Amino acid sequence: MTLKVVDVYSGSPRSYATDPNADAIIVKATQGTGYVNPFCDIDYQAAKKAGKLLGVYHYAAGGDPISEANYFLKNVKGYIHEAILGLDWESAQNTSWENTNWCRQFVNEVHRQTGVWPIIYVQFSAVWQVANCASDCGLWGAGYPWYTNSWTIPPFLASYHFAPWKALTGWQFTGNTEDRSLFYVDANGWRAIAKGDSSAVTHVAQPAPQNEEKTSNVPSYAGTTWQDSLGVTWHAENGKFTANTDLHLRWGATPSSSVIAVLHAGDVVKYDAWARTNGFVYVRQPRDNGQYGYIACRDARTGEPYGTFK
Repeated sequence: MTLKVVDVYSGSPRSYATDPNADAIIVKATQGTGYVNPFCDIDYQAAKKAGKLLGVYHYAAGGDPISEANYFLKNVKGYIHEAILGLDWESAQNTSWENTNWCRQFVNEVHRQTGVWPIIYVQFSAVWQVANCASDCGLWGAGYPWYTNSWTIPPFLASYHFAPWKALTGWQFTGNTEDRSLFYVDANGWRAIAKGDSSAVTHVAQPAPQNEEKTSNVPSYAGTTWQDSLGVTWHAENGKFTANTDLHLRWGATPSSSVIAVLHAGDVVKYDAWARTNGFVYVRQPRDNGQYGYIACRDARTGEPYGTFK
């Protein structure tokens, strides 16, 4: 059995917490040591009243992991053992991105105080950063095969690797307007993770990988807007993007696409189009032989740019 899961945060419509299609709701509770989601309990209680399975998570800011764990637990103490606990490990607003020991310290402290191992949310291309948590924590992988606003489940791409985990706990398959995931546990398994009894968690069959389609496979178009083969809407625009931090130039407009190169602060890329997909705004760089590179230049949720545009 699988569960349909929605991830909600302060910028989400409040209706997401009671999505009739969802079996479970995971709510962003805290970030760093200075932010509490003002809608956390509102969404949590609405989801609970609607009969949803429950979860809460902390967004890592990359400060001291013990301090962040303590801050998280202080603010979710009323939910512990009822809700799954989670750690959101992303590059944006995270000063410790690529630190392979940060998450291990965080989850150890949460477990020491509660007896619960948090699940870890991370894009598939960055699983290596949290690999030392595989023996204890469930993995909630993020990878978006196409741009979708529905519960239609896309193919699980062969490029999504999650070793050393032998199985996924969850897969976030779209990060468009509503973040939707499948969790490969039943309701009893979900509750067992929340209670800390990992022996009761049973994984169902994992999604069958499919061959990856390239977002660079863009058809010819008339005018300034078109859709690629994955359904992503692109807008023609010639410009220059100057990075203000380290960024990956990838072969596709997804966080899990293969890396071509690493850009550093001050590097300039000429682009000919942009699109909003997979939780980011991407720009497209024309390359040799009709190929393209793609750069996540802005957080689509917060609007935070990762550089300047000209």
